[in-house]
Amino acid sequence: MSTKNNNVSTAATALILCLVCSVMVSAVAVGLKPKQQENARLDLNKNILMAADMYDPETESADVIAERFADFEIRLVNLQTGQFATEQEITASGISDVNSYNVSKAARTPSLSTSLTNDIAKIGGKPNFAKVYLAKDANGQLEQIVLPIHGAGLWGPIFGLLTLDKDLNTIKGVNFYQHKETPGLGSRIEEAQWQATWVDKELYNDDGSRKIAVVKSGTAREGQIDGISGATLTIRGVNNLLQYWIGEDGYKPFLDNLRAGQADKGEGV
Repeated sequence: MSTKNNNVSTAATALILCLVCSVMVSAVAVGLKPKQQENARLDLNKNILMAADMYDPETESADVIAERFADFEIRLVNLQTGQFATEQEITASGISDVNSYNVSKAARTPSLSTSLTNDIAKIGGKPNFAKVYLAKDANGQLEQIVLPIHGAGLWGPIFGLLTLDKDLNTIKGVNFYQHKETPGLGSRIEEAQWQATWVDKELYNDDGSRKIAVVKSGTAREGQIDGISGATLTIRGVNNLLQYWIGEDGYKPFLDNLRAGQADKGEGV
């Protein structure tokens, strides 16, 4: 057999092996996707409970997560109206599953968002809908609400969860659970000790103006959150995303309506 034929045979064999391997890898990826999505959902539920001070991973088993998370009601909020989204609004937007709705992706999808004049959090656009988690007492009265927040950090997006008390102004907890910040510096936003400094801070003054801010380390005044030394750019990103989400383009109109008993137009989600 000639050298040319040997080369063709070798190339053909290599191509066939590559195709077989590609098919196998794709099949494995497709097969694992539901499990990966389920694990991601469970991890998010865990972080929501931690933000609400309803779960301590240091002392409690993960077995309790599903049971405790069942106490939450998941709703979509129409950020254009500041009210809970209706079934008709959700269906018209092409959202098939409230549980899997991704606000971060929606902010970068033109059909699910509108442009922002001042995108301080660098999220892409104003999503038409946001997702919130409500915990109520046995009488159906709101006890606390968890608000997902996200925005750009130094090296990538930062995702967090902000929990408010039933007055819809006082912070009960915060959890920055996903980020790409510098280890030992910006990554300290996930430390329980720093997150504890957020507790009992108020979002707004009596006149409705924004009160809370995350500022450079050593410069915090009353009501503000002291930043982390050596992580100025990360703290700036955290403050920007906080100011966006508690502002007029974020949750503020909804919180105002919820406080006034005017957030629900009718049917729940």
